Amino acid sequence: MRVEILGCTSGISGDLRTTCLLVDQDILVDAGSGAGDLRLDQVIGINNVFLTHSHLDHCGFLPLLADSAGNFRDTPLNVYALPETVFAIKHHVLNGLIWPDYTILPSPEHPYITFTPITQGETVEKNGRKFTALPTRHSVPCVGYRLDSGAASLVYSGDTTFCEDFWQALNHIPNLEYLLVETTFLNSNAAAAQRSGHMTSELLAQGLRLLQKPVQLFIVHMEAGRENDTMQEVLQAAGEFNPQMLRRGEVFIF
Repeated sequence: MRVEILGCTSGISGDLRTTCLLVDQDILVDAGSGAGDLRLDQVIGINNVFLTHSHLDHCGFLPLLADSAGNFRDTPLNVYALPETVFAIKHHVLNGLIWPDYTILPSPEHPYITFTPITQGETVEKNGRKFTALPTRHSVPCVGYRLDSGAASLVYSGDTTFCEDFWQALNHIPNLEYLLVETTFLNSNAAAAQRSGHMTSELLAQGLRLLQKPVQLFIVHMEAGRENDTMQEVLQAAGEFNPQMLRRGEVFIF
């Protein structure tokens, strides 16, 4: 599997893009503003999207992707997401007011988008590549994803605060190699982290203490403009894991 990071931040400005991972050339994990850097031929080639949750920085470009590619495709863009995420997008985005309802347009028989509900713990296989929804805790229903090539696995946490079930799930992945985990807020903003269901470096360290295996650790979804300060706190809290700041354009092959 080849995973290219199209976006990995919590905000936009300059060259920052919100979350979107390109898997090989046909799958996206989340559809934040990073998806906007794809060429049209790449957009047309996307067959499936796996969404972590319904917040705009993770799904906001989904309607635009469908709109751009729809006239060039014979099949709809298929989206895997929690039932609560599907409900939120259908009722609050694809509602005819914010955007056309592409689950029934251009026609109910040939829509631009189809949704396939996924549940926590469920695995979906796409041509030998396995995508498993992992438990997380956020302000809205959310999952992380394990991407398993067979040879190795990459885990992307999505948005989450400390969630013991998430860390225990990692311990049951025998071929875990890469962990992309959010750390949005500074420790001084722990109240906002708790209120919004996000991580601080102290909460990250709490989770890492439960991890029983080595992993290559990358930090994502940091608050825009506070990345360096956040990484300093992460290094102080979890330096033994040699954490690195994930950057747009980075590629993982596993």
